[in-house]
Amino acid sequence: MIKYSLEDKIIVTGASSGIGLEIAHTLNRQGATVIAIGRNSQRLELAKINSSNKKHFYTEIKDLTENLEELPQYISHLREKYGQFKALVYSAGIVELTVTRLLDKNIIDRIFNINFSAPLLTAKGFLDKKNNIGAGSSIVFIASVAGVKPSKGQIVYSSSKAALISASKSMSQEFSNKKIRINCISPAWVKTPVLERQINYIGVKESDYPLGFGQTSDVANLASFLLSDESKWITGQNYILDGGGNF
Repeated sequence: MIKYSLEDKIIVTGASSGIGLEIAHTLNRQGATVIAIGRNSQRLELAKINSSNKKHFYTEIKDLTENLEELPQYISHLREKYGQFKALVYSAGIVELTVTRLLDKNIIDRIFNINFSAPLLTAKGFLDKKNNIGAGSSIVFIASVAGVKPSKGQIVYSSSKAALISASKSMSQEFSNKKIRINCISPAWVKTPVLERQINYIGVKESDYPLGFGQTSDVANLASFLLSDESKWITGQNYILDGGGNF
């Protein structure tokens, strides 16, 4: 069983719901000090109430798309408040289906800002040597299987995730000499509120998945492993979780 110590301070974005919430709770249950970032104050407070170790589950209300250029400084501010970080999980993002005839620059900017620009600039702040513990630090980006195998209606969403996967591989090479590891997880559809809202439109069926729809815990367990020292020889990878669906 993977265990963390209270000295292991881990930032989790998108922590107020879905995959991000499950990751934050899993890491906290395994002993880590979690800094949970989200936009919804009520959901964040509920996340804290439901956490295993409330005294070491901290919440930060933040819209990561506001003042994108200041995100590195924001991470420095968090380090001043909590101390140096062991890990970062970037799980914030949006799933927005778009067909070509409705495409415009505003849609492209909105999706890329939260799914690509914000994670890279957040990572830039984390990778500042003042803000992490150095060797043994780790980043996990939550990407999507759409970044590898896009479907119709995902013209911008899939592109933003493909860009994130590519950028993370390049970033991992840049920081491997510092023993800082960077990986992606690319889930197919898992049971979250997003799936419930989209399922009729996208036409996905649980029977499309030999192992059924994924659970948020499936993603959280892999994220925990990739952040831990148990995976110290793994970097620059993109793990596809699709329940055998071969999407």
